[in-house]
Amino acid sequence: MRNLVAAVEAIDPLVVTGKVAGVSGLLIESRGGLSRLAVGARAEIGRRGQEPLPAEVVGFRDSKALLMPFGPVEGVAPGADIRIIDQAASVRPTTAWLGRIIDAFGHPIDGKGPLPQGPAPYPLRAPPPPAHSRGRVGERLDLGVRAMDVFTTTCRGQRLGIFAGSGVGKSVLLSMLAKEATCDAVVVGLIGERGREVREFVEETLGEEGLKRAVVVVATSDEPALKRRQSAYMTMAIAEFLRDQDLEVLCLMDSVTRFAMAQREIGLAAGEPPTTKGYTPTVFTELPKLLERAGPGPVRPDGTTAAPITALFTVLVDGGDHDEPIADAVRGILDGHIVMDRKIAERGRFPAIDVLKSVSRTMPGCQTPPERELNKRARQTLAAYANMEELIKIGAYRTGADPIVDRAIALNPALEAFLGQDKEDATRLSDSFTRLEDILNQGMIRE
Repeated sequence: MRNLVAAVEAIDPLVVTGKVAGVSGLLIESRGGLSRLAVGARAEIGRRGQEPLPAEVVGFRDSKALLMPFGPVEGVAPGADIRIIDQAASVRPTTAWLGRIIDAFGHPIDGKGPLPQGPAPYPLRAPPPPAHSRGRVGERLDLGVRAMDVFTTTCRGQRLGIFAGSGVGKSVLLSMLAKEATCDAVVVGLIGERGREVREFVEETLGEEGLKRAVVVVATSDEPALKRRQSAYMTMAIAEFLRDQDLEVLCLMDSVTRFAMAQREIGLAAGEPPTTKGYTPTVFTELPKLLERAGPGPVRPDGTTAAPITALFTVLVDGGDHDEPIADAVRGILDGHIVMDRKIAERGRFPAIDVLKSVSRTMPGCQTPPERELNKRARQTLAAYANMEELIKIGAYRTGADPIVDRAIALNPALEAFLGQDKEDATRLSDSFTRLEDILNQGMIRE
């Protein structure tokens, strides 16, 4: 009954209509009803012999509104009716959505039946909380992944980027975090994912245990740009709802690059001028609006602070170029970056994290003095080996030439084994530092 009442309240008594004036590529021009239109408004376009086509207003040109559809434009004819159905897209999530897989509209796609609707709507494009009314990052979060817990220690409410090329193991790393991180709920956004990999990620990589406390939002690469972009907004809206229920949320989004590509398609179709590598200005406007929605919760009027949204966003680096426009922009917004290296993956060490190039901006403040010392010693050892690695491999380095390098060579197998981790192998944060200390102390004993 409550859902029925909410649906009735959402009905707009004033129906606004227009007509299709033209179709150009993915863009549909509309005339009529402009006095009630705004950018972001939702509409339905009539099609011959087919269901109405959902669309969104993305701009205006002279006396016409520019709409982009959420589906194929086949069947749209000149003069077809356009009906405005919503001025601001929203979703009504509940905690019963945990364990479910949904699309960009919040519709279930897992075959488990309809989703219950919550009483309060959450806008898909909500503004980030004001900076002056946000809490600070909390205590550190146990992620269950040794390389990250030790070398990029993450605090609750922190936002990190995972920078890697395709096929380096980002999805497996995200599944490890979804299953093992010490949080209350997980929201996973698969943006522009390969269609065949969705079930593999959910059933095998994430698994039944990981799915129980997660909501998975899916928009595959073959879907229109608007749906891919909206799936990112849907991911953040659900995370914000769970945060408001005082649940500590881990938000995982794969990938921000595909969100930016979708926004680029929309901007170019609407007539925006391309800039660096074809990305339009709105791409760099939308990125911080999306990423800043994660982080520490806002301070409530009673003085309490809402639970945090800890977020990890993957970034596809084009050809290994970590200075390409999206990677550079995202790195400047987030609170740290984790670099995954294809060369490390090729030699069989997963997760393929290059700890020497990875940074958490809450460090070293979130580590104790003994932990900071361990981290420093480990980094020095790894750096010494990395600097001489080519000479060591070709046999040009002579043992005894440098005692620091000698120690690095002796410890390298143990350190590589420490950094490598099977996806079913979870190590708690305190145990990770203990294991690292044992490795480094063994090296001192041998000396």
